[in-house]
Amino acid sequence: MTLKVGLCGFAKPQATVFASFPVIEVQHTFYQPPRLSTLVRWRERAPAGFEFTVKAWQVITHLCTSPTYRRIKDEVEREQAGCFRDTAAVRAAWARTHASAQALHARVVLFQCAAHFTPTDEHVNHMRRFFAEAKRGDLVFAWEPRGDWSDDLVRGLCAELDLLLAVDPFLRKPLHGEIAYLRLHGGKDFAHVYTDAELREVLALARRHEMAYVLFNNKAMFADAQRFEALADAKRSTAPSSSSTTPWLA
Repeated sequence: MTLKVGLCGFAKPQATVFASFPVIEVQHTFYQPPRLSTLVRWRERAPAGFEFTVKAWQVITHLCTSPTYRRIKDEVEREQAGCFRDTAAVRAAWARTHASAQALHARVVLFQCAAHFTPTDEHVNHMRRFFAEAKRGDLVFAWEPRGDWSDDLVRGLCAELDLLLAVDPFLRKPLHGEIAYLRLHGGKDFAHVYTDAELREVLALARRHEMAYVLFNNKAMFADAQRFEALADAKRSTAPSSSSTTPWLA
């Protein structure tokens, strides 16, 4: 299997992150997307083969009552924002997110939903319309639901809408697809430092898939990701060799 270990955001200087991990999930694009010229520079600074994934702008997913809107600098029709609604603000936010993904040569765009995005018929219909109409190209769309979404509903929507399910493996197990997208948040306050036993549990879960992203989002993300990589390397050294490849990465 192919394992990609990285961080949710630049916890260290860019050069350090680029030298330490093969992937990063860009958080700036969620709060306030940078200028495209800035993202192009990030892509140019990164080594060959380094992967960026992009977190979709919160205007698509979050209502304007979210405290994260304090970080938005652009003029946004806030009453039109959030919940994948069919509004000019959401459509413009997707265009901005798509352009950011192109600038970074990203392959995965993550749509992280807020707890207020509950599994109502209205919200499900908004999702169906948005993902049916959103310009996708060769992008992979990942969805991280929050709150009381049933496993059956999540599994069904991922299959219907061709979504990669993103989960914190200590809150919900991967339910759909051959690719796992695991985000380790470190609890409510992001302060949890993962134990070796917990990291081994995550590794065992990741190895059940053809490919897995394991992205740390806790305060100790850099150290925990390094410890996880060391654990994975130790497991690789004792695993039987394989000539198989993952076509999705070609």
